[in-house]
Amino acid sequence: MFAGRQANSRHVMTSKALPWTRRLIKFSERNPKGLPSTTVPGTSVSSTVADPPGPTGLSAIILCLSRQRDPLRELGELARKYGDIVHMQLGSRHDYLVNHPDHIKKILCAPQSEMARSTPPGLKRLLGSGLLTSQGDYHRRHKRLLAPAFHRELVRQWGSTIVTECERLRDCWQDRTELDVEYEMLRLTLAIVLKVFLRVDLKERTDEIATAANTLIQMIHCRTLPVIDDLLDKVALGRIRRFKHARDRFDTIVYRMIRERRASSSPEHDLLSALLQVQDEETGSSALTDQEIRDEVVTMLIAGHETTAHALTWTWFLLSQHPQVELKLHAELDSVLNGRLPVVDDLESLPYNRMVFSEAMRLYPPVWIVARRNPNAWSLGNYTFPPGSFIFLSQYLIQRDPRFFPDPDRFDPERWAPNAVTQRPRYSYFPFGGGPRQCLGEGLAWIIGLLVLASIGQRFQFSLVPRQQIALEPLITLRPKYGMRMIANRRFHSAG
Repeated sequence: MFAGRQANSRHVMTSKALPWTRRLIKFSERNPKGLPSTTVPGTSVSSTVADPPGPTGLSAIILCLSRQRDPLRELGELARKYGDIVHMQLGSRHDYLVNHPDHIKKILCAPQSEMARSTPPGLKRLLGSGLLTSQGDYHRRHKRLLAPAFHRELVRQWGSTIVTECERLRDCWQDRTELDVEYEMLRLTLAIVLKVFLRVDLKERTDEIATAANTLIQMIHCRTLPVIDDLLDKVALGRIRRFKHARDRFDTIVYRMIRERRASSSPEHDLLSALLQVQDEETGSSALTDQEIRDEVVTMLIAGHETTAHALTWTWFLLSQHPQVELKLHAELDSVLNGRLPVVDDLESLPYNRMVFSEAMRLYPPVWIVARRNPNAWSLGNYTFPPGSFIFLSQYLIQRDPRFFPDPDRFDPERWAPNAVTQRPRYSYFPFGGGPRQCLGEGLAWIIGLLVLASIGQRFQFSLVPRQQIALEPLITLRPKYGMRMIANRRFHSAG
């Protein structure tokens, strides 16, 4: 109920909300006196309140069924009007929007037996049982098996690969060239993760793979009525064909690499080799089947390049709109790097580089909403959520909350100075999730993002093409709906 997918206005999102459903809609009136919904320490809620407050009657029906809603604006309005826990009901289904760091921490850090991930059906069909979609013991086992592949020292070794791909891309650009920066970042991050995860250079097929990935993401909508989504897939034959064709492109590449790597006598230092070398502790045989390896590799390819690419796209946009911030970033890059390409060890000496990237992900988090479901009745504050409820946590919403980020719409990297960070609650900012489902690839995502920002930022600065409409499209990731057309201006005064 709280998620949508399209946009058509500048700097805000509009979206088709939920499709029309044949189910009987029944909304019960609750909390007519507007009792507070938050249970943050220092507040009190009457124990007689059965459900948190939320929209009721005609307003709730319009909110749920309208096809022209703006999901992120609606999230903000719901939180402002009803508080930190908002409740809506559609028949027997209960939806909750939760918007306070204390509550978010409790939900994200709960054991998976108490709080399971809610995954869009289309994403499950694409990724299979990878880390992003699996649950319970299966998820815990695979996360443990994959953890060695993301060891800090191994991730650091991938730094030269990342920088080499950045250098290759920036050498293709000419001064004053007009680019679709979103497309360029998607191509770049895909080339990086292909090299890091599979140790293959598919330069001639990067565009084809990037197109397939884009097709898949566009077709995986954040709908929250699985029955309706399944029905649409059955009747939308063209959509099914395009989805399967794009998915098959990925499968062909991954399964071929698995076969070749199994036959090879010289293992590579990449994710695929790590997965192939995992052994069952009891039998000594391979612990993962080809299908399981495929699911994990495709998960990493899709999630690893899509999220980082859009975080970088929004970073270039924000820098183009804030010349003083851009000037300070360039001064740091020129001073520390002195024209040479960065390495991983430089990142500690580039604190403003990290502050800029952190602030960009605050304003435009690649993953803008996550959902959980409780198998059993679950308490939060003075409320009890019925079994099977849908519980939504929005990074976009909490990371623009003025209680934790004053003047929240302002781009201000100084928010990430160490003393400022320590004054905020931990879960007022969670672009990579938290708890048992904390993103395993977070460290790699930071290194890719920071090295790309430094490598390209020392050579180019970007200006937005005039009269371009900038609008957000909240699909699985938070995208610019119309791309990001920018002029790449060569920094001739830089030694790089």
